[in-house]
Amino acid sequence: MLLSLRYNFLFVHIAKTGGTSIRNALWRQKWTDPYRIPQFLCSKLSAMTGHKIGAKFPRHAKIIAAKEMLPREVFESLFKFAFVRNPWDLQVSSYHHIRRERPQLITHIDSFEAFLRWKFDPARPPQYHADMSTELQSDYVVDLHGNIVVDFLGRYEFLAEDFDTACKRIGIKTPKLPHRRKATDRRKDYRDYYDDVTAALVAEHYRPDIERFGYRFDEPLASRLTG
Repeated sequence: MLLSLRYNFLFVHIAKTGGTSIRNALWRQKWTDPYRIPQFLCSKLSAMTGHKIGAKFPRHAKIIAAKEMLPREVFESLFKFAFVRNPWDLQVSSYHHIRRERPQLITHIDSFEAFLRWKFDPARPPQYHADMSTELQSDYVVDLHGNIVVDFLGRYEFLAEDFDTACKRIGIKTPKLPHRRKATDRRKDYRDYYDDVTAALVAEHYRPDIERFGYRFDEPLASRLTG
């Protein structure tokens, strides 16, 4: 989560949706915000205490955390936005991300199918990097009543274009959007990784997201969201 009181926006960073690139693109707005210094100090203090004092928003905090912690008038005044992604494509991205940056977690896994069965196994012990990309994306953008409370939902499939829309609504010139953590060893089409069984496994797990955001397995570029 990235909060700027100077530029009046709140970015909800859902894992594997281009959030790292967006955070890097907004570095100037982050570091020219006068509130960044106390935020930075709180972040350090939080780390020093093992994050026991609740003094910072985690990178992948859900919007309900900001709604509960910020004064109502501040929360309501912010331009709040997030990005979502086709769930089948997101799992392929997660597979390559963990293989590249956390290979020790999946030394027992030799295929994408085995990876999915491990991730979605209800008996699997909690593991941060796996759990971050098994949570529903919709859970990140709703209040306690299930209502979407962000002002704009972009799609990873239209990342540059939708980021430009978000910047216009913030009121800043759109900065260059770098592509961080790009996988160089994945096949271009996520559908090549799936068979009917594994596609159904992801569909069942993400059914609420699929219904809410309109994603389909055979439609990589789903229709644009509004909001």
